[in-house]
Amino acid sequence: MTSLVMPTMASSLLLQLGSTCGKSPSFAPPQSILVDKLRRLVIKVKSSETRECTTAMFNANSRRDFLGLALGVSGLFIGSLDANGAGLPPEGKPKLCDDTCEKELENVPTVTTGSGLQYKDIKVGQGPSPPIGFQVAANYVAMVPSGQIFDSSLEKGQPYIFRVGSGQGIQGLDEGILSMKVGGKRRLYIPGSLAFPKGLTFAPGRPRVAPSSPVIFDVSLEYIPGLEVDEE
Repeated sequence: MTSLVMPTMASSLLLQLGSTCGKSPSFAPPQSILVDKLRRLVIKVKSSETRECTTAMFNANSRRDFLGLALGVSGLFIGSLDANGAGLPPEGKPKLCDDTCEKELENVPTVTTGSGLQYKDIKVGQGPSPPIGFQVAANYVAMVPSGQIFDSSLEKGQPYIFRVGSGQGIQGLDEGILSMKVGGKRRLYIPGSLAFPKGLTFAPGRPRVAPSSPVIFDVSLEYIPGLEVDEE
C-alpha cells in the first residue's frame, strides 16, 4: 500500500501547481511537515499589488528534482517497512566467540568423538562437569554451517536451563556439554544425525535448518543448579 501512496501524493502536488491564473494561489493545510517542505521547495509564487495572474513555471530540471526527492523519500520509507516486516535480526548480534576468538580457534585442535561430534574448546572451565540428568544453565549461539545464527540464548537475555543427557536437548548438545566444566566455552560441530531430524523453521530473516543437517553451537556452561563446588 505504501508504494501506491507516495507516487500519488507527488502527482497530486504537480497537478495543483500547474496553474494559478485568475486567482491567488491557495493550498489545503499541509498534511505533514514533509508536504510543507516539498511545497516550499518546488514553488515560487510572485505577488504584486494588482494581484496579476501568476503562473508557477517548472523547467525540466525542477520537475526531475521534485520527482527524485519524492521517490527517494518513498524508497527509504518502503525499505524501512520491508526490513521491519521481515523481522530481520539487528546488526551486531551478540556472540560467544568474537573475531579475535575466531582467529584463535584456527589453531585449536579439533576433537572428534565416537558419535561423530566434533568440538573445539574456546576456554576450558575450572568447575565441575555435570552428571547425567542434572540441570545445567548454559548460554548458546546456534548457527547453520554458513555462520548465520538461527537461535541464541544471548538474544533472549537468559541462559537455557535443561536436564543434560535426558533428551531435553538435541543429542549433540547433550554430549558436548557433559564433558565440559563450569566456566568453559566450546564450539560444537554437530552432525545431522545428532541435530534436528525434523529440521527447524524460524521467523523471516532467520535461516531455516533442513532436516538432519549439520549445525554449529557455541556453548558456555554457566553453572549447575544444586551442585556444590568442592572446596580444595
